[in-house]
Amino acid sequence: MMTIIIEDEKPAARLLQRKLEKLNIQVGVMLHSVEEAIDWFSNNEHPELIFLDIQLSDGLSFEVFEKIEIKSAVIFTTAYDEYALRAFKLNSIDYLLKPIDEDDLEIAVSKFKARLPKQETLQLDFEQIKKMLSNPFEKNHKKRFTVKIGQHLKVIATDEIECFFSENKGTYLHTFDNRNYLIETTLELLEQELDPAAFYRVSRKFIVPLKAIKEIVVYSNSRLKVILPSYKEDEVIVSREKVSDFKNWIG
Repeated sequence: MMTIIIEDEKPAARLLQRKLEKLNIQVGVMLHSVEEAIDWFSNNEHPELIFLDIQLSDGLSFEVFEKIEIKSAVIFTTAYDEYALRAFKLNSIDYLLKPIDEDDLEIAVSKFKARLPKQETLQLDFEQIKKMLSNPFEKNHKKRFTVKIGQHLKVIATDEIECFFSENKGTYLHTFDNRNYLIETTLELLEQELDPAAFYRVSRKFIVPLKAIKEIVVYSNSRLKVILPSYKEDEVIVSREKVSDFKNWIG
């Protein structure tokens, strides 16, 4: 049985591959972007099963299906909320919520194997699913974070956060009262969890909320510098390739 993984993050793809190997499922190919997937499907025999991440580095994975007719069975691996997942289920799509639980993975694989003898062609309405995911009212965005301070836990609401930043392989949130807290996630995952109308990833290092932007200054090499109320540890620079999109975001 030929199986491929289309996953934005390579470490996550390798972790899923190891979990599948425990179930005697061998992954033949791992792809990480829309462009890479379109090229591969255009030049290779399609697999029986695809593990599909929705948000890839260069767009939604549904763009692959808009350009290539795919008849493979699909199991979604997604960080989207429970409401969206229920909709996937109604569309006869198996799904796994990240981080992937090994028991759930085994159940999903068993569902796929159970229908193999029937040789059914999976008919997926990707346009309807994409429209659903594009509707902000269909997604519950993250409203708070729990951080550990010594032996205590502290809950911080998103409206208390001045920015998120990465440093020394760690991810931190910075609050309006000028404090930093280490959080167990990545900026990539935060991009999926936060309200895109309220938060924007200005560079590889920073995500900022619209309400925290105190001032925007023209910077060198056609970039922009964002001034925040209290964060002064490093310059918050909008990377050149994001300037146009950033301007549209701030309105």
